[in-house]
Amino acid sequence: QVQLVESGGGLVQAGGSLKLSCAASGRSFSSDSMAWFRQAPGKEREFVAVEAWNGAFTDSGDSVKGRFTISRDNAENTLYLQMNSLKPEDTAVYYCAATTKHFLPGSHSYYATNEYDYWGQGTQVTVSS
Repeated sequence: QVQLVESGGGLVQAGGSLKLSCAASGRSFSSDSMAWFRQAPGKEREFVAVEAWNGAFTDSGDSVKGRFTISRDNAENTLYLQMNSLKPEDTAVYYCAATTKHFLPGSHSYYATNEYDYWGQGTQVTVSS
């Protein structure tokens, strides 16, 4: 059974940091494009960051650019999101996602949730002011 399991969420003060992990199991994701999305109450799921299947590029949404960094460890089949300088507006449930599609840099098709085949159950991040 293919699974993505997020961890590392929690409550943090504004200006603080958290590192999220997404452990993949059931098959290797080393050839997949992988991404982070988030969803705040009453809002649509929002693109956060993506890493290309071969690590050739990463991209992130404007609201997190310069603060969040996506990375992966293929040996551990794990995706990470390092979040620094957190703001109250970063409060959301964070989801990791994977797809066998190989995106082109700057194509922005990776912004769309329907491009992804696998999703985790999410981890809550709450940033207090």
